[in-house]
Amino acid sequence: MNDDQLQKLVEQISLSFFGKKFVHKAYFNHRLRTTGGRYLLNNHDIEVNKKYYEQYGMDELIGIIKHELCHYHLHIEGKGFRHRDSDFKMLLKKVGAPRFCTPLREKNKNNIIYIYKCLSCMSTFIRRRKMNPERYLCGKCGGKIQFYKNNG
Repeated sequence: MNDDQLQKLVEQISLSFFGKKFVHKAYFNHRLRTTGGRYLLNNHDIEVNKKYYEQYGMDELIGIIKHELCHYHLHIEGKGFRHRDSDFKMLLKKVGAPRFCTPLREKNKNNIIYIYKCLSCMSTFIRRRKMNPERYLCGKCGGKIQFYKNNG
């Protein structure tokens, strides 16, 4: 899916669920990391995180678009468009939009473990972050540390 297809989808969802036209721009923003989408107050555009479409498919994308369109239409009408406002909560319920999007599945970044060994006392050191063994000494005997292996 590209930006033009997303624009058409947002316009279609706006007409069918809200009965109102979406006259601004909708596009994918590849820099979004922790959020599914974003409604921009200053220019009324909607940005969508493409990773959600890639990981969860069209249903999740439609939910994100509905959510952002709730912000959009309420802000244009001058009603409460923030997450805490009752107007926003009621419109979410009416159109069947999720209040929060599903968290993204992270890559196995947290499962990578680096193992280092002391050359003198053979103590092992397990780290989640890679380190430069030239800069450190063993905390037990003061010996040199060497990279041993990478589990992950």
